[in-house]
Amino acid sequence: MKKLFPIFFAFFLALSAEARLSPLAPKPDWSSLDKFQQTITKGDFLSALEKIYAPGGAWKGTISLTDDSAVIETAPGRPPYVLKFAADGVTARPLPISWRPRSALSATDPSKPLAGLKIAIDPGHLGGSWAKMEERWFQIGKTRPVTEGDMTLKVAKLLSARLKALGAEVFLTRSKPGPVTSARPAQLRGAAVGSLQQKKEPVTKQAVTKESERLFYRVSEIRRRARLVNEAIQPDLVLCLHFNAEDWGDERKPRLVEENHLHFLVTGAWSGDELSYEDQRLDMLVKLLNRSHGEEISLAHTMAGVMAKATGLPPYTYHGGSVIRVGDSPYVWGRNLLANRLFHCPVVYFEPYVMNSRPAFARIQAGDYEGLKSLGGSERKSIYREYADAVTAGLVNYYSQRSP
Repeated sequence: MKKLFPIFFAFFLALSAEARLSPLAPKPDWSSLDKFQQTITKGDFLSALEKIYAPGGAWKGTISLTDDSAVIETAPGRPPYVLKFAADGVTARPLPISWRPRSALSATDPSKPLAGLKIAIDPGHLGGSWAKMEERWFQIGKTRPVTEGDMTLKVAKLLSARLKALGAEVFLTRSKPGPVTSARPAQLRGAAVGSLQQKKEPVTKQAVTKESERLFYRVSEIRRRARLVNEAIQPDLVLCLHFNAEDWGDERKPRLVEENHLHFLVTGAWSGDELSYEDQRLDMLVKLLNRSHGEEISLAHTMAGVMAKATGLPPYTYHGGSVIRVGDSPYVWGRNLLANRLFHCPVVYFEPYVMNSRPAFARIQAGDYEGLKSLGGSERKSIYREYADAVTAGLVNYYSQRSP
């Protein structure tokens, strides 16, 4: 207890501070970590923090380590949460998780390489009449409008059929355009005011309207999908489908660019500021302690090799921001996104194609079709089928390596 006293004293110095929570975050339940007591060694815990979740010592403002424990800041005025480590050389307690890694799935029928696998597909964004609000819509002249939420749903349905045919059990977080959440922007105006104040931005009528819309489609919606995944579906992995975009400038006259690229995101790279939010500290620790990063990273690297070959797209490179390259692949990055961190099982977040690049835009305008079509001087599948086929091939490649 003597070793812990200075740490506890330091935490209690902040009793008068206000709790810091992300917008619409529920009150953190630190007892949810109880099931992870003595399931990880100090060395493995520290390695995961430094290499994946909070590199560069970002964790040090809110987590302290003793010889046998992690002492984690909780809410102001409340004692820290103490996580006991497993002793080195002693078998750690089994992980209390609902999802199964590849190593826990045995192969049976070669014609059904995904048999026994439970997959949730998350088609990014909303689409439909909501696409303009969520700023995932653009149109050039009288061409077909580009709406990311409708495009991801089209890929999701094509992908679902392919994965089911290979034996997987598949669920979509949404099966039509529009939100899953029952909340609407008008109900979130109070939260929007609080969010603007927290960000120290002017609280104007226009700002409150914009922020309430953002909280609706980017926060409430993703939180609702996370509850669906974690509590109802409980899959072995989640595939978050997106299309990328570069800045298209004035929405009334969007521009096309030459850049067209591909990358994947896994959970990681919390900044010190992000970890100052109590809910984000807890979210990070759930992901770290359930060991989903091993499966995420392995699958993302396999997927990167397959999709890079199928699409011919070069890797996207981040310059600045709280993001890290994960492993040897130039295509795989760690980043703290709401969807990544809230889904408790392994999550791979896809960002292929730049929607407003000239090559991708031409393919989007061509729509979906069977077979091949001559585009830009070469024979190509529809962009949607190329996407779905590549994801399918990546999953088959990865899960075909499991033991019989």
